[in-house]
Amino acid sequence: MPSGYIVFFVLSGLIFGNHVFAQISPGELSKVHTHLEGISNCTKCHVLGKNVSNQKCLECHTELKTRIEAKKGYHASIEIKGKECVTCHSDHHGLNFQIIRFTKEKFNHNLTGFSLTGAHAKKLCIDCHKPDHIADQKIKKKKFTYLGLNPACLPCHTDYHQQTLSATCTECHDFEAFKPAKKFDHARAKFQLTGRHKAVTCIQCHKSTTKNGQKYQEFKGLKFDNCTPCHTDVHNNKFGQNRTQCHNGESFSVIIKGVQGFDHNKTNFKLEGKHQKVDCKSCHKTKFTNVLKHTRCTDCHADYHKTEFAKQGISPDCSQCHTVNGFQEFNFSIEQHNAGAFQLKGAHLATPCFACHKKETAKSDTAWHFKNIGKRCSDCHKDIHQTFISEKFYPNADCESCHNENKWNSISFDHKKTNFELSGAHAKGTCRDCHFKKENGALLQQFKGLPTTCEACHKDIHHRQFESNGATDCSRCHDIQLFKPASKFDHSKTLFPLDGKHKNVACVNCHKIKQENEIAFILYKIKDFKCENCHH
Repeated sequence: MPSGYIVFFVLSGLIFGNHVFAQISPGELSKVHTHLEGISNCTKCHVLGKNVSNQKCLECHTELKTRIEAKKGYHASIEIKGKECVTCHSDHHGLNFQIIRFTKEKFNHNLTGFSLTGAHAKKLCIDCHKPDHIADQKIKKKKFTYLGLNPACLPCHTDYHQQTLSATCTECHDFEAFKPAKKFDHARAKFQLTGRHKAVTCIQCHKSTTKNGQKYQEFKGLKFDNCTPCHTDVHNNKFGQNRTQCHNGESFSVIIKGVQGFDHNKTNFKLEGKHQKVDCKSCHKTKFTNVLKHTRCTDCHADYHKTEFAKQGISPDCSQCHTVNGFQEFNFSIEQHNAGAFQLKGAHLATPCFACHKKETAKSDTAWHFKNIGKRCSDCHKDIHQTFISEKFYPNADCESCHNENKWNSISFDHKKTNFELSGAHAKGTCRDCHFKKENGALLQQFKGLPTTCEACHKDIHHRQFESNGATDCSRCHDIQLFKPASKFDHSKTLFPLDGKHKNVACVNCHKIKQENEIAFILYKIKDFKCENCHH
């Protein structure tokens, strides 16, 4: 066609409006792009002779361009980076076409650079993506956008502390819940919690009040240079403000220097642990000037173990195992225990002492025992297998034939030694799946003589349709990897091979559910193959 005709048609299109443009445009633009309608606007998005240009898109969408250049946000993620804009946001599909569309429930928010964890994971998109949380006025004016949010806490959440603490909330709080502040550690504060202060609730020191018309709890600026800002001075300043000269943080009633300013630590017996809380008269029953025997614990305390550890009539001192912090605290180490006849390994390392050493040996005997308490598993643990397992698999009733000390239900038995090798789905089961069953409310176990047929463990859901010589061989159709589908079944080997359109008919269309003796099952063995039985 001569060039003059081309010019004529283009000019005609401009003169007669949409009549020619409708022949050129691939379709009507969406609402957000209606300002770009008209042939004179094509090059605002399209490059002549080429596709839509990413550069032209970003010339309009400057907020996205800024984030992409800064390598931030979803469009700069590894999954989106390098893609053409039109791959996800094509147009010319009509006025009501949604250019931005995706499945919210499946959207991977991690690609935006802000992972949704804790309470954030339970929020709806609209809970966060709303104008109130957007600072940029240009973005804020959009009818709806996912842009403009600041990943910091305070743009979305009220500053409960009113700028008295760090703006980085995650220094104290986590994403699960605002209260309690799980990450806060009072040890990092200027006032260290010791003694009875550890048991004081936060609100007792950090009072709730109202500030700037809002509820406010004071955490910063509290006075703590002495005790009186929190505690009443019962001595009316008679002994000054420094109470630590006489009292400590454990209890007000405990006097550091004791009776009449006496410092017991200057004697040959330093008061430590629970001895610090013992009343003077408990030890000093007569005069304080009398020298008390104190070289051994038994000088004051009875030998609870009744010479169980005595050698040549002399028991070792209690301090070899116990501490002054309490009788139930001990310093007998794992290394010391392993030097004895029974070494602690695996789960035994986490077993409390009383589990083995304070067993009730008689109705009236619940004392601790440390000597000759047994070394075999059955000395402490009940042998639930008894005679259920053959001797060759359970020699001398030794639990370690199958179990180990690390984890009781971790079994190391090699099933290949039996006449039933575990493979496929059987290899994924536990011993109890096959060897334990409930009968009349009692848990029974069977290892010896356990049948190896499928029906011994699995219910025949086919209601004996495929029984042969009194047994059903499931392996004719199924394998041991997965019961469904019946991967080994071949319909061509039946009395009714599938050909023609029968190949595409669903099984359920021919094999219906049948009720027999109050048992429902799918009928597979159809005796009559007349057409009229299925087709009407």
